[in-house]
Amino acid sequence: MLPSVLRCARPISSHPALTRPFVHFRPHMDPDPSRPVQRAITTKLTDALKPDHLEVHNESHMHAVPPGSESHFRVLVVSSKFEGLPLIQRHRLVNETLKEELSSCVHALAIQAKTPEQWQSNPTVAKSPPCMGGSKGDHTVEEKLKAGRE
Repeated sequence: MLPSVLRCARPISSHPALTRPFVHFRPHMDPDPSRPVQRAITTKLTDALKPDHLEVHNESHMHAVPPGSESHFRVLVVSSKFEGLPLIQRHRLVNETLKEELSSCVHALAIQAKTPEQWQSNPTVAKSPPCMGGSKGDHTVEEKLKAGRE
């Protein structure tokens, strides 16, 4: 069995999904090779949901984790695959797509899942509140961070 970090970090430099332009894809969100978890999240959501717009924000710096951590993320996914689905089903699609990361190296994932029509009428990204220290009592955070460093 591969170490957790290898399950979360995959080389994707030649991946075709990263070479096709998104209609509303922001250049600053291009996967950073020094951020393997963020890169894996971006790739998996792109492959599974074919988004019109995708933003993946690493919010780990807002929490009580070591600098450079990749444990807390917010994603905004705008996809026609969400048409006709209730919000809970959209979130389930995102969670299922990222189940490997969520079970190993990602502690928290905030999801905004919109249809193209919803995004067009309200193109805003929610802001996360400041950390309230909740991870202090969650021992899985330490294990996941350790796994990400190994």
